[in-house]
Amino acid sequence: MLAAFGPICVQASAQISLTVEDAAGAAVEGARVTSASGKLLGDTDASGNLNVVCAAPCRLQIAAPGFATQTLTLAAATTVRLTPEADREQVTVTAYRAPLGELESPAVTRMLTESALRTTAAITLDDQMRQLPGVELFRRSPSLVANPTSQGVSLRGLGSTSASRTLVTEDDVPLNDPLGGWIHWQEQPDLSIRDIELVRGGASDLYGSSAIGGVINVMPARPGANQIELNSSYGGEGTYQESLLAQTKHGPWGVLGAGGLIGTDGYIQEAPFQRGPIDVASNVHSQNALVLAEWQRGAVRFFIRGSGFDESRHNGTPYQFNATRLFRYATGADWQNARSEALRLRLYGSDERYRQTFSNISNLPAASDPACTYRCSELPTKFSFVPDNELGASAHWSDPLGAGVLLVAGADVHDVRVWDHEQSFGANAAITNLHDHQRDSGAYAEAMWTHGAWTMTLSGRMDWFQNYDGQQLMLTSTGWTPSATQPPQFGQRLFDPRLGVSRRIFTHWALSASGFRAFRAATPNELYRSTQVGNELTLPNGNLLSERATGWEAGVAVERNWGTIRSSYFLTQVNRPITALTINENSSPILLIRENLGQIESRGVSLDYELAPLRWLAMNGGYQYAHAVVSRGAQDYGRWIPEVARNLATLNVRAFKPALGTLNLQSRMSGRMYDDDANVYLLHGYFRLDAYGSHSFGRRLEVFAAGENLLDRSIQVSETPTTTLGQPRVARVGFFLHVDAVHR
Repeated sequence: MLAAFGPICVQASAQISLTVEDAAGAAVEGARVTSASGKLLGDTDASGNLNVVCAAPCRLQIAAPGFATQTLTLAAATTVRLTPEADREQVTVTAYRAPLGELESPAVTRMLTESALRTTAAITLDDQMRQLPGVELFRRSPSLVANPTSQGVSLRGLGSTSASRTLVTEDDVPLNDPLGGWIHWQEQPDLSIRDIELVRGGASDLYGSSAIGGVINVMPARPGANQIELNSSYGGEGTYQESLLAQTKHGPWGVLGAGGLIGTDGYIQEAPFQRGPIDVASNVHSQNALVLAEWQRGAVRFFIRGSGFDESRHNGTPYQFNATRLFRYATGADWQNARSEALRLRLYGSDERYRQTFSNISNLPAASDPACTYRCSELPTKFSFVPDNELGASAHWSDPLGAGVLLVAGADVHDVRVWDHEQSFGANAAITNLHDHQRDSGAYAEAMWTHGAWTMTLSGRMDWFQNYDGQQLMLTSTGWTPSATQPPQFGQRLFDPRLGVSRRIFTHWALSASGFRAFRAATPNELYRSTQVGNELTLPNGNLLSERATGWEAGVAVERNWGTIRSSYFLTQVNRPITALTINENSSPILLIRENLGQIESRGVSLDYELAPLRWLAMNGGYQYAHAVVSRGAQDYGRWIPEVARNLATLNVRAFKPALGTLNLQSRMSGRMYDDDANVYLLHGYFRLDAYGSHSFGRRLEVFAAGENLLDRSIQVSETPTTTLGQPRVARVGFFLHVDAVHR
């Protein structure tokens, strides 16, 4: 693989070649090299090589996962051999807000590195994350063809509706959509993402609303070199991805710009045996861009970042489409002194414009095709235009008070305003305007204590959630008048604690356990807007209460030179879960309404592994069994949670030889699940195999080919009541170009 960061511009300096190997002489790819002042000089490539530009003699620090960090002084070309790290004393677990090692952490964390993301066959972030067992969207279809209202992410078998029960953040800024809680998986330019970190289990004690199933933390690239990267590919069904990143670093100043195009002409999701004239390809065409400027000197860093995202989708019929235009901005400061006392400040916001159309599918023949008897025409029912904006701020402070004690504290506020303009057609024609205002303010604290083989964390957060300033108007013959039913005004105070403990056993083993409470507040979309996916229309409910979750998990982990294995038992109960309850399955469209059920419960086991049995071979993946059912309530008691499979497994095998290149096979297995709350519509299990292969021509150019669903399996996505299918076999070819600019 090519180096992720090239040499930087340094006046009156020389270029020195560095090679990093393990104790057996094998190349160490991705070893991070920094200067004595902490500036990033680059990462080693697949051959373990990196050319650094510095004023000799250079004092450098070399760090790589699984190896002891080494500090040395370079005056000429050098080969460095790293020794295995017998005890990982400290690894920064960013999403859990405290520095904890793999064996010390009571939370189950997984990392997808830049290399793992870059060498998968999938081009969207949601499909790339499906390398990890238990990571699923509300439905099986990828974000390339899925309606945004079905792009909530599910962890720990908890399922989702339009909203996600998992929080997604980037550099302490939430990415869940302010309107509906779903995720815009194509929002970030591909090359602007450095790593992805996943923390499973409730984390509202530190993050507040939505972190019931866990937290996904997107770690962005930062300017560290004078460099240009280009990633381009094209394949079947008109699927394409173009991504460009340019960065420069001069003294304390750094600037990074990235942008991309991603899309597909798509395919008809309706199963072939039941298609009608009304069915057309579901597709998406989107653009994204990001600019980051930062200043860093010593312990202080200031930054400002802006991004834009534009997306247009067709959702399977000529009239059903939606479009999103989203702008985000953020600024902040980081400070850390020599004794690791640190402060992080963030101010962020967004402005979004969302449009969507709705229709009913009819079996009545159209004038253009009088012989048609099935899915012949559609009747427009509604057009919706929803502007919204958000504004937020956060402060996070950590201080090591003494030997083995760390204190973390913080506070944040998140403010969302939504305006919903809707025009209904047909017998119930009407024009309505709605405004809603939500605010979540919170403060949290965490204490971590380590002594010998023991690590204990205790944390808690208080949230003040408000829904207010709601007003709904209807256009009548006399003008705008208040509707008979007005949005409710309510507030909630919620306290969410968490306790975790870990005990190392000898050098390589550890036991851990944790318990937590968490919550998720109803989104404006769930409270006030109807949504439709295919032939399912879900009505809002202004009386929804927040979801409250209680859970615990216990696990065992082993970490050796050949890899890491971690297994956990988990149990999460969600009281008052917001679900889509079927009220008329015989209507067209099928009618559902959002309701608070009594309780859902997900309990099971998970297994995660990352293995390197040979120098040139790496394997990772895992398995999850989740017994996810409605555990309390008069309706649906004992039934499976919709869209949650009891068995999920992944296996990824990566082989690399410098002379040949990279071959990466990704496989995913899912057991059967139900598509509805009544457990009437069964979705059968499936197996999917993807492949990625690449070859490098020198240090600058890499050519690759990728194939998704190589066995061309028909994967059921929905059955309510018609069958829709997942993505068929698709192949792509492309290249990755990496250019370093060196100035003297």
